[in-house]
Amino acid sequence: QVQLVETGGGLVQPGESLTLSCVYSGRRSFDITAMGWFRQAPRKEREFVASINWEGDTTYYADSVKGRFIASRDNAKKAAYLQMNSLVTDDTAVYFCAADDDATFVTPKWGQGTQVTVSS
Repeated sequence: QVQLVETGGGLVQPGESLTLSCVYSGRRSFDITAMGWFRQAPRKEREFVASINWEGDTTYYADSVKGRFIASRDNAKKAAYLQMNSLVTDDTAVYFCAADDDATFVTPKWGQGTQVTVSS
């Protein structure tokens, strides 16, 4: 059974930064699990934000966050991170981390989500 717990959400002003964390627990080895970040804004569908492979050397980003967000992981700590810089109001959403066998995230395990609000 895989469990994911996200932390680090909050209220920030436009232009500020925030780092989300996702701690993984479960029988499947974290070292061979791709980690992803998704978000869901009010009245919108959940969308892909970023992902990182199990080795930590390959990342993918949505165009809307490319150059501003950085995905990383620490396999020793069984944790994944999403550093979010230059936040804008459109980044406001509930952010979810996801774990799956690969970065296609066809059948991921989800965390409970953490709220990020960007507002002046």
